[in-house]
Amino acid sequence: MLRTITSIKPHTFLLLLFSFLLITSSIIACYKAPVTGRSQFIILTQSQENEMGLTAFNEVIKNETMSTNQSYNDAVTRVGQRIAAVSHTQNYNWDFKVIEDDEQINAFALPGGKVAVYTGILPVAQTDAGLATVMAHEVAHVAARHGGERVSTSVLAQLGAVGIGAAMGGSDPYVYEAVMQAYGLGANVGVLLPFGRSQESEADRIGLIYMAKAGYDPREAVAFWQRMEAASQGKSGAPEFLSTHPGYQTRIQNLQKWLPEAMTYYNSASKAPNNQITN
Repeated sequence: MLRTITSIKPHTFLLLLFSFLLITSSIIACYKAPVTGRSQFIILTQSQENEMGLTAFNEVIKNETMSTNQSYNDAVTRVGQRIAAVSHTQNYNWDFKVIEDDEQINAFALPGGKVAVYTGILPVAQTDAGLATVMAHEVAHVAARHGGERVSTSVLAQLGAVGIGAAMGGSDPYVYEAVMQAYGLGANVGVLLPFGRSQESEADRIGLIYMAKAGYDPREAVAFWQRMEAASQGKSGAPEFLSTHPGYQTRIQNLQKWLPEAMTYYNSASKAPNNQITN
């Protein structure tokens, strides 16, 4: 098989590969993200995604220390379930965990409804509404199938790398190495990382709608990210163009732009209690 592939002229092979990917993506990219309606390229089935998410979640939980703070656990579950109830998701077996790590100001979500929050982010959240910003963002990742989409895009990028490698089978090894390194840089900076920022921004927008529908004031999302920016002062971080997350000011400006839409849902929603989480 490899001998057949490498016998094709490089430009012919790449043309065929490009045509194949266009045809394949047009067939498979029939999913649309909730709220935004963005078309998505996803090659995994929902059950495959869920299985991967559960396996990864169990592996993470096994290597972390779970919080025994009942107040924290109750808050994360209470807010998470309320958000999940208004989301565009199937009947997932939602699982909300709190990981004991005060240095990690973070949270994550995995396919199938597996969400974990680090204790370090709770003082920044302060209240249920602040925590709803975090939980709605993570639930939005799950609802939009961002995990399956990211895996699908990674597979597509690797297929492209294999294609270039096969097409250059007879090239000088130094030239080959240089091109492959250039392709790797292009895949990371030109495709994969910006695509990650796109997902993060999309989760912000979807999450803002979800927290509003669940009865949490969406204006609290802006206040939360202002506190996050203050908490990050003095800490080193990658510049925005090399980060999978939007910069704080970009994030805040986007949320402010989306607030009018979210407020229409909040005004008609049954209001959620806004308990204090931390002192």
